[in-house]
Amino acid sequence: MRTIKNFTAYLLLFSVCSFISSGCSRNNYELSDFNKIKKIDAHVHDNSESNTFSEVASENGFKILSINVDYPDFPNVEFQQNVAKLHLKDYRNVFAYASTFYLNGWDETGWADKIINHLDSTFKDGATAVKFWKNIGMVFRDKSGKYIMIDDEKLDPVFNYLTSKNIPVVVHCGEPRDCWLAVEKMMSNDMKEYFSKHPQYHMYLHPDMPSYLDQINARDRMLAKHPDMKFMGAHIGSLEWSVDEAARFLDKYPNAKVDLAARMDYLQLQSQKDWDKVYHFFCKYKERILYGTDLIIGPKDDTTVFKQVTRDKWLSDWKYLATDLTMSVNSVKGEFKGLALPKEVINKIYYSNAEKLFYSAWK
Repeated sequence: MRTIKNFTAYLLLFSVCSFISSGCSRNNYELSDFNKIKKIDAHVHDNSESNTFSEVASENGFKILSINVDYPDFPNVEFQQNVAKLHLKDYRNVFAYASTFYLNGWDETGWADKIINHLDSTFKDGATAVKFWKNIGMVFRDKSGKYIMIDDEKLDPVFNYLTSKNIPVVVHCGEPRDCWLAVEKMMSNDMKEYFSKHPQYHMYLHPDMPSYLDQINARDRMLAKHPDMKFMGAHIGSLEWSVDEAARFLDKYPNAKVDLAARMDYLQLQSQKDWDKVYHFFCKYKERILYGTDLIIGPKDDTTVFKQVTRDKWLSDWKYLATDLTMSVNSVKGEFKGLALPKEVINKIYYSNAEKLFYSAWK
């Protein structure tokens, strides 16, 4: 009997020690705590001259990082820059932004110097980071017709400059891996619907374009050249499909961080199948993950609708990350349980990681 009791006690002790070694301890928030803690959405796009985004952020205990992008469906970069300066004037304690640049003139002598001068002017206007978007690797080509990749040596002077200035970079390489898969093999319902309706963007149908691994490998080669750079990989570093792959990336590049923007459904799908794996991923890398949504407001969007959609998204994500409630979302088939991450993990993901990385923001 004593042997059985001792064995039972050993198993209990082993379980407790294993749980602690994962970096997590049970001390959770509830759904009602949403408005009680400080939060940062480190990946949004505020392209409206109205104060709507900053207002809804303030109402819900958020600060925001608005990311400028040379995206055809957005207003031009100059407009985005002016909007950012406007919001900084009125909401500096809530609003911060990442600037960006055009690739125009790539083949001209002195292109990198021109970009550095431009970025330096945005820092003087209050920019706290720089965005490198997926048009690098997927859209722009040099004069020989070759796709410009993120590890191109012409970008090295820009990365070196940003590293020397201690400026964080936000890099979006490629698309979700689903983009290179047949529709029936995609993970996300949203991606299945989107690429079925937009075959021109479905890379599976365009094998002449750089592959998913081409994008990822170029990103990794770039990081190997710039190990001291402050780096945040947008959208879970384009490794949304596997927390195992994301973990390997974070282990290989200790200076790298990732945000969760627009990829929460991939985590929900994975936790639906293996809750423990996703839970322990967050616990182990609690200092490397930043909360973000990719929420967008444009110049003509209905502000009332936007405020409601934004709060709904923030609450849904909070429910998943902070509680163990059973829930469902449109992009995931079936129900799944929230992760109920410990308070320490939530506080880092939702606030202190972003505050530390984007150290000059919200002041």
